[in-house]
Amino acid sequence: MHTKIELDYCGRPLCIDLGKVAGQADGAALVGFGETVVLATAVASKDVREDIDFFPLTVDYQEKTFAAGRIPGGFFKREGRPSEKEILNCRLIDRAIRPLFAGGLKAETQVIITVLSADGENDTDAVSMLAASVALVISDIPFQGPLAGIRVGRINGEWVMNPLVSEIARCDVNIFLSGTRDGIVMVEGGASMVPEEDVLDALFQGHQAVQPLIDLQQKLQEQLGKPKRVPPPEQKDEALTAWVKNLAEEKVKQAVCIADKKQRNAGIDEVGNEVMTTGSEEFPGREKELKGAFRDLEKFQLRDLVLQQRKRIDGRDLKDVRPITCEVGLLPRTHGSAIFTRGETQALVVATLGTAQDAQRVDALTGEQFKKFMLHYNFPPFSTGEVKFLRSPGRREIGHGALAERALAAVLPAADDFPYTLRVVSEILASNGSSSMASVCGGSLSLMDAGVPIKAPVAGIAMGLIMDGDKVRVLTDILGDEDHLGDMDFKVAGTRDGITALQMDIKISGVTREIMTEALYQAREGRLHILEIMDGTLAKNREDVSQHAPRITTIKVRPEKIRDIIGPGGKVIRGIVEATGTKIDVQDDGTVTVAAVDEAGSRQALDMIEGIVAEVEIGRIYKGTVRRVMDFGAFVEILPGTDGLVHISQIADDHVRHVRDVLNEGDELMVKVLDVDRQGKIRLSRKEALKEEQAS
Repeated sequence: MHTKIELDYCGRPLCIDLGKVAGQADGAALVGFGETVVLATAVASKDVREDIDFFPLTVDYQEKTFAAGRIPGGFFKREGRPSEKEILNCRLIDRAIRPLFAGGLKAETQVIITVLSADGENDTDAVSMLAASVALVISDIPFQGPLAGIRVGRINGEWVMNPLVSEIARCDVNIFLSGTRDGIVMVEGGASMVPEEDVLDALFQGHQAVQPLIDLQQKLQEQLGKPKRVPPPEQKDEALTAWVKNLAEEKVKQAVCIADKKQRNAGIDEVGNEVMTTGSEEFPGREKELKGAFRDLEKFQLRDLVLQQRKRIDGRDLKDVRPITCEVGLLPRTHGSAIFTRGETQALVVATLGTAQDAQRVDALTGEQFKKFMLHYNFPPFSTGEVKFLRSPGRREIGHGALAERALAAVLPAADDFPYTLRVVSEILASNGSSSMASVCGGSLSLMDAGVPIKAPVAGIAMGLIMDGDKVRVLTDILGDEDHLGDMDFKVAGTRDGITALQMDIKISGVTREIMTEALYQAREGRLHILEIMDGTLAKNREDVSQHAPRITTIKVRPEKIRDIIGPGGKVIRGIVEATGTKIDVQDDGTVTVAAVDEAGSRQALDMIEGIVAEVEIGRIYKGTVRRVMDFGAFVEILPGTDGLVHISQIADDHVRHVRDVLNEGDELMVKVLDVDRQGKIRLSRKEALKEEQAS
């Protein structure tokens, strides 16, 4: 049955079209916001995989260039591998919907969101989240939604829901969140050093704003939704569970309290091997159940330790931060470097300064853009003591890098004040919890070590949550196991003055304002503690950039002079670059930047450019070179590419019969500018220049 719903949302038309397209999918929704339109489909296999112990969900988000009336660039004129934005939007949707599927579901499930029309003003993130939720809600897949997403911005102190793309740059708060009826389930965003209370307001203003969309989806489910499948209940043998508990409980209690990660894992594995070896005799052929029962016991013991004793597996209090060490300037040829170690997590972070030519060209739906700040995060297998193939960055690496990049972007100097392209690379050398926040801390130190005048140092910290009934425990600086077995991963980065980035994922149905408030303010305590330690290593940026970094000098010229600097086919600018060993960038507004490691080369290039754009002044004396000799006089070049005529009568006080009696091509001489007519012709005098020289 075809159903179309139209309403006004955030001051723009919102349209949900059901039953018109993709009829073979379990659920499909065509959703438009303004003139941005996306199609979301949801399909779950009818076969249940008994060989796995996790929910096999795949989420794909894809942008079609035809959506913006464009043809893909490059040799192959079709869409290729996902762009960074596609990967990040995919992660947004995946992280929001994954906790809301019924437990025990083991059917292969796929959600695909395709952008079909993009108007360039209404971003695709919120409409894609809504479309995915609608497709799942009306399907027979056991999805425990609905949910909806919204971007919250603040412009001049006023909250704006789903700001236009053109408005986002003016927002001092820019947060995307997803929420259900009961609470917020996912957060991703940044701010310009904004206080915690303002961030809380943004989150819950946004949560309130999505409620009409949740009401609408519930009505659609009642009217059009298919009966939900019922996942087969998990069969648990109480006798087997009791046997595992009796054998391993005390040993697991001791093992989970070992502070060192490797020793703890070895201790737990030893107990697990004992359970499997002994259990295979007691319960032959039921190894999978034994493994599941042991894993449940381990999870219970870790959570019970926190809930009942307020104690953590490495012995810390709930608010304690692991020991931190920092070092800067350890790599001699890089522009800036830092190593940040917190507990068993370690990041080596390197900053590189480049020119405008090093900016990343991004071929986006809205057109070509250039990024002048990039943060790349790498997570090699040795960082967790594993052996794996080295691959290109995956979704996790892209997402962690984007979070750290957002955290640091808020404190970078304006391009006019510091005209460098900046690249920060974080190499994770060891990992046991929150390597992305270690990348933020190390990134801040490496930028300062490179001499980048950031507004303030930035630190980041990961918070966790363990809940059971009325018991709520917020954990500061979580370990990998606490992330894996806990209920929330909440990363917060910022300066002393406020928050610059945050990200939240949960495994429960939502978190309340009270929990969010406790987590944000506890994160602030941890952040300030880390900043104090970082200050002891390097409190502010170096006074100058590295001797190995290019020196960039910027000058302004009249825009009409740009063609003279570039020359026919770029001949002039190439000649300057080759002669001086510099990099030169010329903008349409007349901004010229010269970059060189060698200061002499930079000065030479600037002199050459200034000579090209210099204006001839009447009455001024110039040193020139004879370029052509004619019967009536000589043409003298007084500025690069600028000639004037010295008439035969202006060569000397005495009578000159032939010009070549005095001047020949290549001769250098001093000349005075007598006049510049309307056509730009320049009259020069050698004899007047000689008179002034003699008089002085």
